[in-house]
Amino acid sequence: MVDVAQLAPACRQAGSTCSRMYYVYVLVSKKDDNIYIGITNNLNRRLREHNTGRTQSTKSRVPFEIVYYEEVKERENARNREKFLKSGCGRELIKNILNK
Repeated sequence: MVDVAQLAPACRQAGSTCSRMYYVYVLVSKKDDNIYIGITNNLNRRLREHNTGRTQSTKSRVPFEIVYYEEVKERENARNREKFLKSGCGRELIKNILNK
């Protein structure tokens, strides 16, 4: 389980020129124990959107918790990683990581 409150923003200081980070994340529904895999540039906001029913594909399965995430510098790389994790091999990897 990941404590989202402890996640540090990619750019801490106002006016910082550091590049934006992307996150590939895995959620588990507390309602049905199924997983959801996605990408975002703001984990806190995205989790809030999922848990308040603002995401069409997950609103019937709230609440969620983040159980795994990876930081990725480039959006294209994050998208490729998301696609992999959604594949059969990727889902097996997630099961192994989560010991399910």
